[in-house]
Amino acid sequence: MLSPTPPAPARLHYGWIVAGVTFLILLIGAGVRATPGILIVPWEREFGWSTATISFAIAVNIFLYGMIGPFAVAIIERFGLRRSVCVTLVVVSAGTAATTLMREVWQMVLLWGVVVGAGTGMVANVLGATIASRWFVRHRGLVVGLLTASAATGQLVFLPLLASLVVGQGWRAVSITVALAALALVPLVAWLMRDHPSDLGLARVGEDRVAPTPQSGINPARRALQGLAMGLRSRDFWLLSGTFFICGASTNGLVGTHLIPACVDHGIPEVAAASMLALMGLCDLLGTTASGWLTDRYDPRRLLAWYYGLRGLSLMFLPAAFDHSVYGLSLFAVFYGLDWIATVPPTVSLAGKAFGEENAALMFGWIAAAHQIGAASAAWAAGTMRTNTGDYHSAFLAAGFLCLAATMMALFIGSRPPEAAPATA
Repeated sequence: MLSPTPPAPARLHYGWIVAGVTFLILLIGAGVRATPGILIVPWEREFGWSTATISFAIAVNIFLYGMIGPFAVAIIERFGLRRSVCVTLVVVSAGTAATTLMREVWQMVLLWGVVVGAGTGMVANVLGATIASRWFVRHRGLVVGLLTASAATGQLVFLPLLASLVVGQGWRAVSITVALAALALVPLVAWLMRDHPSDLGLARVGEDRVAPTPQSGINPARRALQGLAMGLRSRDFWLLSGTFFICGASTNGLVGTHLIPACVDHGIPEVAAASMLALMGLCDLLGTTASGWLTDRYDPRRLLAWYYGLRGLSLMFLPAAFDHSVYGLSLFAVFYGLDWIATVPPTVSLAGKAFGEENAALMFGWIAAAHQIGAASAAWAAGTMRTNTGDYHSAFLAAGFLCLAATMMALFIGSRPPEAAPATA
């Protein structure tokens, strides 16, 4: 009697290849966006610009990085993933390289603020949410966590290398390096990126049926504004946007932009300070990936409440950490890094529950816009506080209290408001 033929080994679903390419795109894109954080001090020395002036350009960068998100989702729906991402990477590379020629403040605002901010916004967390929604049903939270971690980690892990370039070769070498890194991704994206599983005759991961490729003939601006109109009528949208505003203010805007200058104020060299940010990035890779895994299994509202509460406590500890030099900062980097942007997977999950799976990426784009408005506000406000008071102490404490407020807001997401009591006769 013949023995049964063993089943063929399962092939790797192409969705994981698309996710891997997206991981690299978000890693490089976020690293480019975060680069001005290590250039504040060199620009002050070379051009004589104040921290407040430079922070304004960074605020424009962060603002556009977020505001372009919902329009990016609509553009991708209209013109396709591969084409949109390739064009964006070329624009980011050209804009970054052109910054080596700037001499005036308006040039800094135009290039680092407008061109790089809008370009990197096209390859931000909304891209990760789009990939997760298009290619995954099972493991979606885990994929969102991984891709979000790459975006946050990209802002941090390259900073020691770039800080060393600033010290050894000058800030223009940094601009050229990140421009080449963005340009190098274009052939890889053109080769491996695909728009939909159905383009390859595949179903999404965890799904048996091959869904037809959706067709979108809607103007991208109209599609994005329709999503905003839907969100403005929703209580959950305001709560999600409010908590994410605080998330941006307490991460990209404050720590991502101003931790290195704050360390320099306390006598800690730029390379050592950048290493603290790199440590945060590595911890975030673990923390945000774990957050995605937890989001697939537990109530995302409670996860958000824990994340914001712990982040608030860590920010309140930061001014005291400077008194213990590198050792105190290392403790802060590990604790804060695990929570750096772990809020994204539960926020994406709650957006999907509130607005439907087909609108999850678009609505997350608008929620992420609130994140970057918060980040831009904090980048400018913290720079102004530093210019007026001479330190960042009050900025760190204010961000800590905001995070504690977000803890309470998170618990009300998805809950129905109590009905009015019936009137008595």
